[in-house]
Amino acid sequence: MVFSISALLFSDVEWFLTTVGIPGLLALMFFESLGIPPLPSEVILPFSGVLLSQGAVGYLGIPFNWYTVVGAALLGGLLGALGGYFIGQVFGLPALKRIGRRFFVSEEDIQRAHDFFARHGEGTVFLSRMLPLVRAYISYPAGVSRMDKPKFMVFTVLGSLPFTVAMVYVGVLLGDNFTRLDPYFTLLDVIGGVILAGLIVWFLVRLRRRQQARAAGPKAAAPPPGSP
Repeated sequence: MVFSISALLFSDVEWFLTTVGIPGLLALMFFESLGIPPLPSEVILPFSGVLLSQGAVGYLGIPFNWYTVVGAALLGGLLGALGGYFIGQVFGLPALKRIGRRFFVSEEDIQRAHDFFARHGEGTVFLSRMLPLVRAYISYPAGVSRMDKPKFMVFTVLGSLPFTVAMVYVGVLLGDNFTRLDPYFTLLDVIGGVILAGLIVWFLVRLRRRQQARAAGPKAAAPPPGSP
């Protein structure tokens, strides 16, 4: 396997799942659903499928099969989603706005996102569970908006089910040939690098604009020369 950040992450997930088994899958999906990096489900679930195809038996003698793998992934994801929901519910919109200011995100942007979720919350939760990256963070605005908890849980599971089955099936198809993913690991590194570079540029541009706005503020407030 070629060396890359993604390949290194894959090897760590491989070791953890092989050692801990199904309880480890549940734990990884819990933290992934909380949005804790770097734990992408796009790595966790396919390797679970690899172990499923091998008929592996993990910790406590729990076998890797479709029922245990999909069940543990959904349960771990749901528990993590509920954790994010409660964090948003407890800390609320004001706390998110304070955190946003630290990362140069305006209160207006956060308020607009909050208002959008308030109008389309249920559909947003369902669709976001099928999208990489986004799926791990949608729970926080759901908690802030105090979306109906049973509906949140139902839409989380229903949205996560097709994504989970698809990712596990990729691993089942690969089986022992999961090293075929090598070119994709390199591609993931490139994509990740581009996204990171874009975020850095955005951060610097935003910082520069704020500095310019602050510098222009006193000048705009000063009276013109010769005014009484």
